[in-house]
Amino acid sequence: MDEFIGIEPKSKRKVPPMLRRVLQEDVRFTKKLVELGMKTTWTRSLRNNYRLFEVSCHGIVWLAGWLTFIWLFNNKELYQLQVNTLIALILDIIVIAVLKAFVRRRRPVPMNKMLEVGPDKFSFPSGHASRACMIVSILMLNDVPVYFAPPLLAWVSAVCLTRVLAERHYILDVICGVMIGLLEGSLMYLLWLSQGTCASIVASLSDEKVEGGEYHV
Repeated sequence: MDEFIGIEPKSKRKVPPMLRRVLQEDVRFTKKLVELGMKTTWTRSLRNNYRLFEVSCHGIVWLAGWLTFIWLFNNKELYQLQVNTLIALILDIIVIAVLKAFVRRRRPVPMNKMLEVGPDKFSFPSGHASRACMIVSILMLNDVPVYFAPPLLAWVSAVCLTRVLAERHYILDVICGVMIGLLEGSLMYLLWLSQGTCASIVASLSDEKVEGGEYHV
């Protein structure tokens, strides 16, 4: 029975009855959403292109891409956004890895056997959902130009929805991922590092003297 709610059968942890019912309903609603998505043109299109959204919010892609962004665009006006977002990305990877290792909920078994399960077999919470929401919340809290808001919201919505439609996660995994991402974004906003501190970090990363850093001479 445990495999039908995403809990490893060999786990010695006893699942409380209330939590078991919640997980069972989560599995049921997820299957219904996937079946409904297959009957609608635009959601079926999203499902067919889930790889695009998966890669667009992959942790390694964002981490490597953001380090490249810091290296290529050495502009003191960008240091705060660059460094604080880098810290947020690392924080998100650690938080999601720890939660997945602790909860150990298995990914859904795809109804479409052609879909790959992937190397990461744990499902809760969704790292893609948390990362997407964290990135968008950081940008929104830092006064991103208003014309960027619609595409950013469309992207984060597509990432979250495709995680369920592609049967990579259950609905509850994505919802909790969204909540974690929003909390991470809010935490980074509260702990936002100053311009001088960020310039010093960039200088230490690039091994160069950066204008505005504490070690600039």
